[in-house]
Amino acid sequence: MKKIAILFIIFLSLYSCKNTEKEEDPIKVNWNKRAVNYPIKDSLEIGKSYLSIYSQIYSYSQHKRYNLTAMVSLRNASQNDTIYLLKANYYGTHGELLKTYFNKPVYLAPLETLEIVINESDISGGTGSNFIFDWKIPNSCPEPIFEGVMTSTAGQQGLSFTTHSKRIN
Repeated sequence: MKKIAILFIIFLSLYSCKNTEKEEDPIKVNWNKRAVNYPIKDSLEIGKSYLSIYSQIYSYSQHKRYNLTAMVSLRNASQNDTIYLLKANYYGTHGELLKTYFNKPVYLAPLETLEIVINESDISGGTGSNFIFDWKIPNSCPEPIFEGVMTSTAGQQGLSFTTHSKRIN
């Protein structure tokens, strides 16, 4: 009887240590709900920005890669004006289009931030992936800010770095 009680206690202690939390995907933006269903003024300034992203980086040599989670931050730096993002295209290392996140105008309210998260397991972008964003803003409005934050943790070590967009048109 003592042996059964001891086994039962061991079983309960092992079961109670089990992590029962499910890994959840980050909250995804519903781009359709953010779509602008009215004509956008022609008087707005049109621009295009490039942002480098890294799904993987090299470690030790060109033959060993390390996977990363990438968070793309889309920011409206204006305190007063709504801005419009027309398109967000994600390209792989060799320039191939991997995904279009939205291809009709979506809005960003003043000081609002939206995020696109590329999971660590998604290595389709490779070591040289990038985004191209098309946008429209009022003439006196600051340009949108696009940033990439790449992170990964393994054991007790963590790695993180950022990239910043560059206007290309």
